[in-house]
Amino acid sequence: MSAEPVRKKTFNIMRHSRLLLAWTVLILLLIVFRIMTPVAFTLPIITATLNQGIALSLTGVAQTLIVLTAGIDLSIGAIVTLSNTVAATQMRPGVAPTLGAAVLVLLVGSLCGFINGLLVAYGRLAPIIVTLATAAIYSGIALYVLPNPGGFVPEWYGDLLTGRAFNTLPAALIILVLLVVLFWLPFKRSVLGQSIYAVGSSESSARMSGVNVRRAKLLTYTIAGTLSGAAGLFLSAQTLAGDATQGGSYTLNSIAATVIGGTSFAGGVGGAGGTIVGAYIFTIIPSVLFAARVSPFMKEFLQGAILVLTITIGAAGVLRMKNRLDILR
Repeated sequence: MSAEPVRKKTFNIMRHSRLLLAWTVLILLLIVFRIMTPVAFTLPIITATLNQGIALSLTGVAQTLIVLTAGIDLSIGAIVTLSNTVAATQMRPGVAPTLGAAVLVLLVGSLCGFINGLLVAYGRLAPIIVTLATAAIYSGIALYVLPNPGGFVPEWYGDLLTGRAFNTLPAALIILVLLVVLFWLPFKRSVLGQSIYAVGSSESSARMSGVNVRRAKLLTYTIAGTLSGAAGLFLSAQTLAGDATQGGSYTLNSIAATVIGGTSFAGGVGGAGGTIVGAYIFTIIPSVLFAARVSPFMKEFLQGAILVLTITIGAAGVLRMKNRLDILR
């Protein structure tokens, strides 16, 4: 009677070991940052740090959705770039025109994701090939929309998304709470959310269980595109401008945040909470390196090394799983 609960508890700990590790790393980084920077936990620094991680958190959650289906999206950075350039060229003074442009940006992101999903789900093409090709297309369109950095983003819009409510609560924190509470938690329990986990765990089993695999994949890529568009909107609020070259880093960083947050490349395991933790790990690392007075060369080198190591760990997990399957055969 008592052995079963012990086994369940051990299983849960093992299952969430990477998420626990991510939280541990984040806490240690915050402690080190606080030691090196006495003003680290002042309200302006907290607000700036939260702002820096929002776009990566949004793209990380988008990537998490794709990875949960055992796919990958290499066009996320390009969608962020395209969304940013559309926002900077379509926004005008006034609330109504700005909100209209924001809706347009989200539609553009959704359309990009829809095209990816259509090619993957109904064209039966490999996600890595499809999204690599569409990334080039979306980047090209972004350059056409805004050949040179600039454009217009209202200051009030930037203050709204990057400032503090009642001069106390960072708007970025409110966005994170809304992302988890109003989007992820209901989505995870929805029919589509359960279908995504089922498809990632075993596509053939999901299909035999009555899951519409094609529809699930199409909607997954569409939602991921919408989240990437939202990241482009927040990036526009941060910079108050558009730039067709500034979104590329979000592709690899979103993959790294997804993996370090506990989502498996094999699909079916993971979630947005861990990804957000992973996103802030990669947000704080540059600040810690800067506080440690690491040279710019070593800073880029260390960030790149951490990125490669993180993605390698995720890929190694997939290889181990495949090796186990080969042995069973």
